[in-house]
Amino acid sequence: MPTDSGAPAARARTIGPPRRFEVPVRELLERRELLGFLVWRDIKIRYRQTLIGIVWVILQPLCAMAIFTVIFQRLARLEPDGDFYFLFVYAGLAPWLYFSAALGQASNAMVDNERLLTKVYLPRLYMPLSPTLTGLLDLAVSTSLLIVMQLVFGTGGLSWRVLTLPLWAGLLWLWVAALGSMLSAINVQFRDVRYAMPFLIQLLLFVSPVVYSTSIIPAGWRPLYALNPLSTVIDGFRWSIVGAPSLQPVPVTVSVLTAVVTGLAALVVFHASERSFADVL
Repeated sequence: MPTDSGAPAARARTIGPPRRFEVPVRELLERRELLGFLVWRDIKIRYRQTLIGIVWVILQPLCAMAIFTVIFQRLARLEPDGDFYFLFVYAGLAPWLYFSAALGQASNAMVDNERLLTKVYLPRLYMPLSPTLTGLLDLAVSTSLLIVMQLVFGTGGLSWRVLTLPLWAGLLWLWVAALGSMLSAINVQFRDVRYAMPFLIQLLLFVSPVVYSTSIIPAGWRPLYALNPLSTVIDGFRWSIVGAPSLQPVPVTVSVLTAVVTGLAALVVFHASERSFADVL
């Protein structure tokens, strides 16, 4: 059959992640509707076929608060920063429960979405980011309950400091997103991550000031302790809502820098592994 010699030759085009390292900001923004779809999918799946649905978001921290109050205040005689220990510990549990749930889901996101990743190309970074954004709804609900409890039981009520909550929530999200993205990429190559996560999360519970105050940490050790940004986030929640002492600038700076550096490292690790995701999975 005759062909049109003037027509340009067809070239095969492979759609995939860029070969050189770059932050795909433009691609992520252009396909943000896809991220919204993934978040909405996770929200619908989370409480499907449950009897009490989103009430679990309130029930979990309330039950943990009751247990910790009996064990650590009544028996261990730990003192709170603020009016009541149950408010103090709930202010630590709200960000902690978001952190533990979102990190566990984000670290397994690539493996759990194997069928989707091996069939079509989409920004792979959306996979670990989706559960970190989905969990913000739970965080908002549990934090709202904390504000209500502070208004009802707290002697000091609320102050302008509650307006800083988005800053602490933003630092918390950055830390979870960074760790979750990095661990999700590593989990593709080494499935040990799935089995190590419960232990690591349990360990972080004890090295984060969920049930105790940071004031028991010696002053000289607090910058080192702040390498765990959860310590600053929890102190920030308590300072914003239950009237805990003000945060020191050095630990806050250390926590912010740690989260930012971890985020940059996560991008490097994720990019280095991204091209082999489909083959390994």
